Amino acid sequence: MSGFERLLTLWVALAMIAGVAIGTLAPGLVQAIAAAEVASINLVVAVLIWAMVYPMMVNVDFGAVAGIARQPRGLLITLAVNWMVKPFTMALLAVLFFDHVFAPWIAPADAAQYTAGLILLGAAPCTAMVFVWSQLTRGDPTYTLVQVSVNDLIMVVAFAPIVAFLLGVTDISVPWETLVLATVLYVALPLIAGPITRRVLGGKAAIDAFSARAKPWSMVGLIATVAILFGLQGEVILARPLVIALIAVPILIQSYGIFALAYGLAYALRVPHRIAAPCAMIGTSNFFELAVAVAISLFGLNSGAALATVVGVLVEVPVMLSLVAFANRTRARFPEPAA
Repeated sequence: MSGFERLLTLWVALAMIAGVAIGTLAPGLVQAIAAAEVASINLVVAVLIWAMVYPMMVNVDFGAVAGIARQPRGLLITLAVNWMVKPFTMALLAVLFFDHVFAPWIAPADAAQYTAGLILLGAAPCTAMVFVWSQLTRGDPTYTLVQVSVNDLIMVVAFAPIVAFLLGVTDISVPWETLVLATVLYVALPLIAGPITRRVLGGKAAIDAFSARAKPWSMVGLIATVAILFGLQGEVILARPLVIALIAVPILIQSYGIFALAYGLAYALRVPHRIAAPCAMIGTSNFFELAVAVAISLFGLNSGAALATVVGVLVEVPVMLSLVAFANRTRARFPEPAA
Protein backbone atom coordinates (compact mmCIF):
# COMPACT_ATOMS: atom_id res chain seq x y z
CA MET A 1 0.00 0.00 0.00
CA SER A 2 1.44 3.37 -0.97
CA GLY A 3 1.72 6.25 1.47
CA PHE A 4 -1.15 7.95 -0.33
CA GLU A 5 -3.39 4.89 0.06
CA ARG A 6 -2.53 4.54 3.76
CA LEU A 7 -3.85 8.07 4.24
CA LEU A 8 -7.00 7.45 2.18
CA THR A 9 -9.24 8.20 5.16
CA LEU A 10 -7.53 11.58 5.57
CA TRP A 11 -7.95 12.43 1.86
CA VAL A 12 -11.59 11.42 1.95
CA ALA A 13 -12.15 13.55 5.06
CA LEU A 14 -10.44 16.53 3.41
CA ALA A 15 -12.56 15.99 0.27
CA MET A 16 -15.67 16.04 2.47
CA ILE A 17 -14.58 19.34 4.03
CA ALA A 18 -13.70 20.80 0.63
CA GLY A 19 -17.02 19.66 -0.79
CA VAL A 20 -19.01 21.30 1.99
CA ALA A 21 -17.02 24.50 1.50
CA ILE A 22 -17.57 24.50 -2.27
CA GLY A 23 -21.27 23.74 -1.85
CA THR A 24 -21.59 26.68 0.53
CA LEU A 25 -19.48 29.17 -1.41
CA ALA A 26 -20.31 28.11 -4.98
CA PRO A 27 -23.66 26.29 -4.95
CA GLY A 28 -24.22 27.00 -8.63
CA LEU A 29 -21.20 24.88 -9.58
CA VAL A 30 -22.35 21.71 -7.83
CA GLN A 31 -25.92 22.21 -9.03
CA ALA A 32 -24.65 22.45 -12.61
CA ILE A 33 -22.81 19.15 -12.12
CA ALA A 34 -25.96 17.59 -10.65
CA ALA A 35 -27.98 18.71 -13.68
CA ALA A 36 -25.69 16.90 -16.17
CA GLU A 37 -27.83 13.75 -16.36
CA VAL A 38 -28.93 11.35 -19.08
CA ALA A 39 -31.41 8.55 -18.21
CA SER A 40 -30.86 9.15 -14.47
CA ILE A 41 -27.09 8.68 -14.91
CA ASN A 42 -24.98 11.67 -13.95
CA LEU A 43 -22.41 12.10 -16.70
CA VAL A 44 -19.73 13.77 -14.57
CA VAL A 45 -19.94 11.16 -11.85
CA ALA A 46 -20.10 8.35 -14.44
CA VAL A 47 -16.70 9.45 -15.79
CA LEU A 48 -15.27 9.60 -12.26
CA ILE A 49 -16.67 6.19 -11.34
CA TRP A 50 -15.19 4.66 -14.49
CA ALA A 51 -11.86 6.24 -13.52
CA MET A 52 -12.16 4.33 -10.22
CA VAL A 53 -13.42 0.99 -11.48
CA TYR A 54 -11.72 0.43 -14.82
CA PRO A 55 -8.08 0.22 -13.56
CA MET A 56 -9.20 -2.35 -10.99
CA MET A 57 -10.87 -4.55 -13.59
CA VAL A 58 -7.73 -4.58 -15.73
CA ASN A 59 -6.01 -6.40 -12.85
CA VAL A 60 -8.62 -9.17 -12.73
CA ASP A 61 -7.50 -12.29 -14.62
CA PHE A 62 -10.51 -14.54 -15.14
CA GLY A 63 -8.22 -17.29 -16.34
CA ALA A 64 -7.31 -17.76 -12.68
CA VAL A 65 -10.82 -19.01 -11.89
CA ALA A 66 -9.58 -22.49 -12.81
CA GLY A 67 -7.60 -22.41 -9.55
CA ILE A 68 -10.80 -22.88 -7.56
CA ALA A 69 -10.15 -26.64 -7.21
CA ARG A 70 -6.95 -26.08 -5.20
CA GLN A 71 -8.69 -24.98 -2.01
CA PRO A 72 -12.49 -24.84 -2.38
CA ARG A 73 -13.26 -24.14 1.29
CA GLY A 74 -11.90 -20.60 1.21
CA LEU A 75 -13.94 -19.71 -1.87
CA LEU A 76 -17.10 -21.33 -0.49
CA ILE A 77 -16.80 -19.27 2.71
CA THR A 78 -16.35 -16.09 0.68
CA LEU A 79 -19.36 -16.77 -1.52
CA ALA A 80 -21.62 -17.85 1.34
CA VAL A 81 -20.80 -14.80 3.46
CA ASN A 82 -20.91 -12.30 0.59
CA TRP A 83 -24.14 -13.43 -1.05
CA MET A 84 -26.13 -15.31 1.61
CA VAL A 85 -25.33 -13.30 4.75
CA LYS A 86 -23.81 -9.86 4.25
CA PRO A 87 -26.53 -8.08 2.21
CA PHE A 88 -29.24 -9.26 4.58
CA THR A 89 -27.45 -8.45 7.85
CA MET A 90 -26.66 -4.97 6.52
CA ALA A 91 -30.31 -4.41 5.66
CA LEU A 92 -31.34 -5.71 9.09
CA LEU A 93 -28.92 -3.42 10.91
CA ALA A 94 -29.97 -0.44 8.78
CA VAL A 95 -33.65 -0.99 9.57
CA LEU A 96 -32.90 -1.63 13.25
CA PHE A 97 -30.96 1.58 13.72
CA PHE A 98 -32.70 4.01 11.40
CA ASP A 99 -36.27 2.85 11.93
CA HIS A 100 -35.96 2.24 15.67
CA VAL A 101 -32.79 3.14 17.59
CA PHE A 102 -32.15 6.46 15.83
CA ALA A 103 -35.81 7.21 15.07
CA PRO A 104 -36.06 10.09 17.59
CA TRP A 105 -33.27 11.99 15.80
CA ILE A 106 -33.83 11.16 12.10
CA ALA A 107 -36.87 11.96 9.98
CA PRO A 108 -38.52 8.90 8.38
CA ALA A 109 -37.74 10.08 4.84
CA ASP A 110 -34.05 10.51 5.71
CA ALA A 111 -34.00 7.15 7.51
CA ALA A 112 -35.29 5.42 4.37
CA GLN A 113 -32.54 7.03 2.30
CA TYR A 114 -29.76 6.02 4.71
CA THR A 115 -31.16 2.49 4.80
CA ALA A 116 -31.08 2.34 1.00
CA GLY A 117 -27.45 3.50 0.91
CA LEU A 118 -26.39 0.87 3.43
CA ILE A 119 -28.22 -1.85 1.49
CA LEU A 120 -26.21 -0.87 -1.60
CA LEU A 121 -22.99 -1.11 0.41
CA GLY A 122 -23.93 -4.49 1.83
CA ALA A 123 -24.72 -5.98 -1.57
CA ALA A 124 -21.36 -4.97 -3.13
CA PRO A 125 -18.43 -7.09 -1.88
CA CYS A 126 -14.93 -5.75 -2.37
CA THR A 127 -13.28 -5.99 -5.78
CA ALA A 128 -10.08 -3.96 -5.74
CA MET A 129 -8.92 -2.98 -2.28
CA VAL A 130 -8.95 -6.62 -1.19
CA PHE A 131 -5.71 -7.04 -3.16
CA VAL A 132 -4.18 -4.47 -0.82
CA TRP A 133 -5.53 -6.19 2.30
CA SER A 134 -4.36 -9.56 0.94
CA GLN A 135 -0.87 -8.24 0.41
CA LEU A 136 -0.72 -6.74 3.90
CA THR A 137 -1.71 -10.09 5.45
CA ARG A 138 0.66 -12.09 3.21
CA GLY A 139 -2.27 -13.70 1.45
CA ASP A 140 -2.02 -15.98 -1.55
CA PRO A 141 -2.23 -13.52 -4.49
CA THR A 142 -3.40 -16.12 -7.02
CA TYR A 143 -6.16 -17.43 -4.79
CA THR A 144 -7.23 -13.89 -3.91
CA LEU A 145 -7.53 -13.27 -7.64
CA VAL A 146 -9.75 -16.35 -7.95
CA GLN A 147 -12.00 -15.11 -5.12
CA VAL A 148 -12.33 -11.64 -6.62
CA SER A 149 -12.89 -12.96 -10.14
CA VAL A 150 -15.70 -15.32 -9.09
CA ASN A 151 -17.27 -12.57 -6.96
CA ASP A 152 -17.27 -10.20 -9.91
CA LEU A 153 -18.90 -12.76 -12.17
CA ILE A 154 -21.63 -13.38 -9.60
CA MET A 155 -22.08 -9.65 -9.04
CA VAL A 156 -23.09 -9.12 -12.66
CA VAL A 157 -26.20 -11.27 -12.22
CA ALA A 158 -26.87 -11.09 -8.45
CA PHE A 159 -26.34 -7.46 -7.47
CA ALA A 160 -29.46 -5.95 -9.05
CA PRO A 161 -31.92 -8.66 -7.89
CA ILE A 162 -30.63 -8.63 -4.31
CA VAL A 163 -30.72 -4.84 -4.09
CA ALA A 164 -34.20 -4.71 -5.61
CA PHE A 165 -35.46 -7.37 -3.20
CA LEU A 166 -34.04 -5.67 -0.11
CA LEU A 167 -35.19 -2.21 -1.15
CA GLY A 168 -38.63 -3.69 -1.75
CA VAL A 169 -38.67 -5.29 1.69
CA THR A 170 -37.94 -1.88 3.20
CA ASP A 171 -40.77 -0.30 1.15
CA ILE A 172 -38.45 1.85 -0.95
CA SER A 173 -39.51 2.31 -4.57
CA VAL A 174 -37.14 0.51 -6.94
CA PRO A 175 -36.68 1.99 -10.45
CA TRP A 176 -35.66 -1.29 -12.10
CA GLU A 177 -34.56 0.28 -15.37
CA THR A 178 -32.11 2.59 -13.62
CA LEU A 179 -30.81 -0.21 -11.38
CA VAL A 180 -30.16 -2.54 -14.29
CA LEU A 181 -28.59 0.27 -16.35
CA ALA A 182 -26.28 1.20 -13.47
CA THR A 183 -25.27 -2.45 -12.97
CA VAL A 184 -24.45 -2.82 -16.66
CA LEU A 185 -22.57 0.49 -16.76
CA TYR A 186 -20.54 0.07 -13.57
CA VAL A 187 -20.09 -3.72 -13.36
CA ALA A 188 -20.68 -5.51 -16.66
CA LEU A 189 -18.98 -3.06 -19.01
CA PRO A 190 -15.83 -2.63 -16.87
CA LEU A 191 -15.64 -6.42 -16.55
CA ILE A 192 -15.70 -6.66 -20.33
CA ALA A 193 -13.27 -3.79 -20.82
CA GLY A 194 -10.74 -5.24 -18.35
CA PRO A 195 -9.98 -8.50 -20.20
CA ILE A 196 -9.98 -6.69 -23.57
CA THR A 197 -7.39 -4.26 -22.22
CA ARG A 198 -5.29 -7.14 -20.84
CA ARG A 199 -5.34 -8.83 -24.24
CA VAL A 200 -4.34 -5.61 -26.03
CA LEU A 201 -1.52 -4.90 -23.58
CA GLY A 202 -0.13 -8.41 -23.80
CA GLY A 203 2.29 -9.56 -21.10
CA LYS A 204 2.28 -9.04 -17.34
CA ALA A 205 4.92 -6.30 -17.44
CA ALA A 206 2.79 -4.17 -19.77
CA ILE A 207 -0.32 -4.78 -17.68
CA ASP A 208 1.50 -3.82 -14.47
CA ALA A 209 2.88 -0.67 -16.08
CA PHE A 210 -0.58 0.34 -17.32
CA SER A 211 -2.10 -0.30 -13.88
CA ALA A 212 0.58 1.80 -12.21
CA ARG A 213 -0.20 4.71 -14.53
CA ALA A 214 -3.96 4.36 -14.15
CA LYS A 215 -4.10 3.76 -10.40
CA PRO A 216 -3.67 7.43 -9.38
CA TRP A 217 -6.70 8.31 -11.51
CA SER A 218 -8.73 5.82 -9.51
CA MET A 219 -7.97 7.70 -6.30
CA VAL A 220 -8.61 11.04 -8.03
CA GLY A 221 -11.99 9.77 -9.17
CA LEU A 222 -12.91 8.67 -5.66
CA ILE A 223 -11.86 11.92 -4.01
CA ALA A 224 -13.55 14.09 -6.66
CA THR A 225 -16.78 12.09 -6.30
CA VAL A 226 -16.72 12.52 -2.54
CA ALA A 227 -16.19 16.26 -2.91
CA ILE A 228 -19.16 16.54 -5.30
CA LEU A 229 -21.41 14.50 -3.00
CA PHE A 230 -20.55 16.56 0.03
CA GLY A 231 -20.89 19.76 -1.97
CA LEU A 232 -24.53 18.86 -2.51
CA GLN A 233 -24.99 17.63 1.07
CA GLY A 234 -23.27 20.63 2.66
CA GLU A 235 -26.35 22.29 4.14
CA VAL A 236 -27.57 19.04 5.71
CA ILE A 237 -24.16 18.23 7.16
CA LEU A 238 -23.66 21.71 8.64
CA ALA A 239 -27.13 21.61 10.14
CA ARG A 240 -26.78 18.02 11.47
CA PRO A 241 -23.11 17.05 11.85
CA LEU A 242 -23.95 14.00 13.97
CA VAL A 243 -25.60 12.30 11.01
CA ILE A 244 -22.20 11.06 9.79
CA ALA A 245 -21.53 9.38 13.14
CA LEU A 246 -25.00 7.83 13.20
CA ILE A 247 -24.58 6.35 9.72
CA ALA A 248 -21.19 4.95 10.72
CA VAL A 249 -22.59 2.92 13.64
CA PRO A 250 -24.29 0.10 11.67
CA ILE A 251 -21.41 0.07 9.18
CA LEU A 252 -18.92 -0.55 11.99
CA ILE A 253 -21.03 -3.30 13.55
CA GLN A 254 -21.50 -4.95 10.16
CA SER A 255 -17.80 -4.77 9.28
CA TYR A 256 -16.48 -6.35 12.47
CA GLY A 257 -19.33 -8.86 12.60
CA ILE A 258 -18.83 -10.09 9.03
CA PHE A 259 -15.08 -10.39 9.55
CA ALA A 260 -15.62 -12.41 12.73
CA LEU A 261 -18.00 -14.76 10.92
CA ALA A 262 -15.81 -15.36 7.85
CA TYR A 263 -12.52 -15.54 9.77
CA GLY A 264 -14.08 -17.82 12.39
CA LEU A 265 -15.45 -20.17 9.72
CA ALA A 266 -12.05 -20.28 8.02
CA TYR A 267 -10.41 -21.14 11.35
CA ALA A 268 -12.99 -23.83 12.13
CA LEU A 269 -12.56 -25.40 8.67
CA ARG A 270 -8.76 -25.24 9.00
CA VAL A 271 -8.25 -23.04 5.97
CA PRO A 272 -4.60 -21.88 5.70
CA HIS A 273 -4.06 -18.29 6.82
CA ARG A 274 -2.82 -17.14 3.39
CA ILE A 275 -6.33 -17.94 2.11
CA ALA A 276 -8.36 -17.33 5.29
CA ALA A 277 -7.31 -13.69 5.75
CA PRO A 278 -8.22 -12.47 2.23
CA CYS A 279 -11.36 -14.63 2.38
CA ALA A 280 -12.56 -12.66 5.42
CA MET A 281 -11.40 -9.32 4.01
CA ILE A 282 -13.47 -9.62 0.82
CA GLY A 283 -16.73 -9.82 2.75
CA THR A 284 -15.76 -7.17 5.25
CA SER A 285 -14.66 -4.60 2.68
CA ASN A 286 -17.08 -3.08 0.16
CA PHE A 287 -17.04 -2.28 -3.54
CA PHE A 288 -17.88 1.26 -2.52
CA GLU A 289 -17.30 2.63 -6.02
CA LEU A 290 -20.27 0.60 -7.26
CA ALA A 291 -22.40 1.47 -4.23
CA VAL A 292 -21.74 5.19 -4.68
CA ALA A 293 -22.48 5.05 -8.41
CA VAL A 294 -25.75 3.15 -8.04
CA ALA A 295 -26.91 5.32 -5.12
CA ILE A 296 -26.40 8.41 -7.29
CA SER A 297 -28.18 6.78 -10.24
CA LEU A 298 -31.16 5.58 -8.21
CA PHE A 299 -31.66 8.41 -5.74
CA GLY A 300 -29.63 11.40 -6.95
CA LEU A 301 -26.39 13.15 -6.11
CA ASN A 302 -27.86 15.02 -3.14
CA SER A 303 -29.66 12.03 -1.64
CA GLY A 304 -29.20 10.52 1.78
CA ALA A 305 -28.48 7.19 0.10
CA ALA A 306 -25.46 8.66 -1.68
CA LEU A 307 -24.30 10.23 1.57
CA ALA A 308 -24.51 6.87 3.37
CA THR A 309 -22.35 5.15 0.76
CA VAL A 310 -19.69 7.85 1.08
CA VAL A 311 -19.64 7.43 4.86
CA GLY A 312 -18.82 3.80 4.08
CA VAL A 313 -15.72 5.01 2.23
CA LEU A 314 -14.66 7.12 5.21
CA VAL A 315 -15.09 4.25 7.68
CA GLU A 316 -13.61 1.46 5.60
CA VAL A 317 -9.89 2.18 5.58
CA PRO A 318 -9.29 2.51 9.35
CA VAL A 319 -11.54 -0.50 10.00
CA MET A 320 -9.72 -2.65 7.46
CA LEU A 321 -6.30 -1.63 8.74
CA SER A 322 -7.34 -2.67 12.27
CA LEU A 323 -8.49 -6.05 10.93
CA VAL A 324 -5.24 -6.48 8.97
CA ALA A 325 -3.36 -6.00 12.24
CA PHE A 326 -5.59 -8.56 13.99
CA ALA A 327 -5.20 -11.09 11.18
CA ASN A 328 -1.42 -10.74 11.28
CA ARG A 329 -1.33 -11.22 15.07
CA THR A 330 -3.39 -14.43 14.81
CA ARG A 331 -1.56 -16.01 11.85
CA ALA A 332 0.14 -18.65 14.00
CA ARG A 333 -3.22 -20.10 15.08
CA PHE A 334 -4.02 -21.26 11.56
CA PRO A 335 -2.68 -24.44 9.94
CA GLU A 336 0.41 -24.25 7.81
CA PRO A 337 -0.26 -24.47 4.05
CA ALA A 338 0.29 -27.81 2.43
CA ALA A 339 3.67 -28.17 0.77
